[in-house]
Amino acid sequence: MKNAVHFGAGNIGRGFIGDILSKNNVAITFIDVNERVIDELNKRHSYEIEVAEEGQPHIVVKNVSGINNAKNPDEVIKAIASADIITTAIGPNILPFIAELIAKGIEARKAAGNNTPIDVLACENMIGGSQYLYQEVKKYLSADSLAFAEQYVGFPNAAVDRIVPAQTHEDPLFVVVEPFNEWVVETSRMKNPTFKLTGVHYEKDLEPFIERKLFSVNSGHATSAYTGAFYGAKTILEVLKDDRVKAQVEAVLGEIRSLLIAKWNFDEQALIDYHKIIINRFENPFIVDDVNRVARTPIRKLGYDERFIRPIRELKERQLSYQNLLVK
Repeated sequence: MKNAVHFGAGNIGRGFIGDILSKNNVAITFIDVNERVIDELNKRHSYEIEVAEEGQPHIVVKNVSGINNAKNPDEVIKAIASADIITTAIGPNILPFIAELIAKGIEARKAAGNNTPIDVLACENMIGGSQYLYQEVKKYLSADSLAFAEQYVGFPNAAVDRIVPAQTHEDPLFVVVEPFNEWVVETSRMKNPTFKLTGVHYEKDLEPFIERKLFSVNSGHATSAYTGAFYGAKTILEVLKDDRVKAQVEAVLGEIRSLLIAKWNFDEQALIDYHKIIINRFENPFIVDDVNRVARTPIRKLGYDERFIRPIRELKERQLSYQNLLVK
């Protein structure tokens, strides 16, 4: 059985990344500072996922354990030294805080003579997440360890997409997720291309797929949340029952389509179908997704390279309409 070290035992980590890894018969060591979650993982070595669709089926994720990196950093380093894959789902702002541990894990692999190639996948809502993490990891590597990493450790970027709403349960490991998921990994930066996961798409050039996801799902979701909040809605499902909001979301996605077609030559009908799927996902009656969750961290989401400003800039450069993205 292959072994994964996954940073982030939150809802995305357990409900998405853990689900895919488990379906590939990969044992997962979750790294987190949430003591209750880590203790439960080590006590039960399994947890349940509920899929938010008709019948609400349950999935059991097995062969899991946990390490509290605040209390046991040496155990994390040891786990990385023998891992087959490393993944993260902790949020872009937290990546720098795990860089030193990953660097020490790489040094431990070198010291142990473990020359088996390994890939580190930052599964975050950002463009170039794995490469960003690599730049942080490099700060802690000696010249020899950096040379080792450049030969044996890949940091291929990834695009991930699954709605996992904010939720609380009596069972700290139980998590509800939408049925849709998409995980795309770029092959050009992989060091271990023979280790591929079923359920993950592999593409040589990831950037078109990252932008398709970020500009469609993230921009559409944020538009739903901010416009819905303006009209007093509390959940995304409630938001999209308001024709004014739905029309705004559809108009924004129309502008996004024009950018994606102009920039990446996506097929127009394929994008129309993709955007219909996105709206259907937002309207899932089995998911109660709080407007405040989707709207949180607005300063980051209004960043220069984020879901509103970047497509606005690029549409303007191409003299294409961006009036709906630029809500007045």
